[in-house]
Amino acid sequence: MADIKEFVVNDRRKFTAEGDVRPDAPPSEPKPPRPETIMRPEDGDSARLVEHKGPQPVPAPVAEHASSASPEHAENEDDLMPPAPTAEQAEQAKRAYDATVDRLDTAIRATNPGMERPPDITFERVIQSLYMQAMLQLGGAAAPNQQPQVDILGARQTIDMVGILAAKTEGNRTEAESKLLDAALFELRLGFLDVTQALSRQAASRQPGAGLPPQPGGPSIVR
Repeated sequence: MADIKEFVVNDRRKFTAEGDVRPDAPPSEPKPPRPETIMRPEDGDSARLVEHKGPQPVPAPVAEHASSASPEHAENEDDLMPPAPTAEQAEQAKRAYDATVDRLDTAIRATNPGMERPPDITFERVIQSLYMQAMLQLGGAAAPNQQPQVDILGARQTIDMVGILAAKTEGNRTEAESKLLDAALFELRLGFLDVTQALSRQAASRQPGAGLPPQPGGPSIVR
């Protein structure tokens, strides 16, 4: 018959059945100290308990240039522009663009036999395109049986674009280009004055006590 080993049962309860502390109970392990609480005044006489967790790490200082680099603190629009490409990058982009345009023209002519190659964009064609756009915005053209529509703000911007081209290309134009540009600006500015005066007369005629009502067929402003 195998030997039976003796074992001892230790009663680790801290309290007796009556609720008293047992004299032979093992000592309680010390509890970690609770965070110190302090009273911090908030909003006048009221207060709330705030845990005091000891010294906190100091946040890293913010770089002084961080705010100046943001769009809100940019000194001018140049700070928001991407860096300019190098001469080699610009040349590579131009070569790739020209090659793509040639392939596109070849594909269009292949699917449309007899179609001529589109004319090259020149300075004269740029001025003519802006001139026609401004004239349309001034109500210079309209569908049959429809009243001309005037986009006076759009016309102003287009005319200003032509003016910027005139200023930026000064001394770098041929005589023919200068004559075309001067004539286009002169006609557009006079047309702008005529339309704004006509619109002013229409607005005045609509006021109470005014004279004759506006005549049909006049330009109307686009809002």
